[in-house]
Amino acid sequence: MFELKKLSPDGVEVALQKAERYRLLNEPWEAESICRDVLGVDPDNPRARVLLVLALTDQLRSANPPRVAEVQALADDLPEPYERAYYNGIICERIGKARLARGGPGTGPVVYDWLRQAMDWYLEAEARHPPGDDSALLRWNTCARLIDRYRHIAPAAEQPEAMLE
Repeated sequence: MFELKKLSPDGVEVALQKAERYRLLNEPWEAESICRDVLGVDPDNPRARVLLVLALTDQLRSANPPRVAEVQALADDLPEPYERAYYNGIICERIGKARLARGGPGTGPVVYDWLRQAMDWYLEAEARHPPGDDSALLRWNTCARLIDRYRHIAPAAEQPEAMLE
């Protein structure tokens, strides 16, 4: 096991810029690593926490996804009520989309439940949004459109009957 090197407090800003770039390059594991280094020297850094939540949820479709409980705990620790609601919505939405991408029997109701949870979080965030920031509204609409687009994304009681041939 290696002893990790400590980031200097002066390096936090540049490190966070790099983490954002790695996310944009679709390299969320690298962004995650950087955010953990930042949080090692500045545990209350809200930007690092948000980037870590996003980097972890970027990995939900990977072969070795992060633990959902860890990601939710990070979002729950965000200082602003709007951010807590918004990023919990992001987590639920991305879990739903990851399940949709994996497919399989019974996927529709599971995806529906995750997307509806996301929509509930987005409603809470929308009620607290900063002026001019309609991000929660946009995310809510995306979830609604996704549910409307795929017939099998429905509550368990409303699942279409399987066709037998």
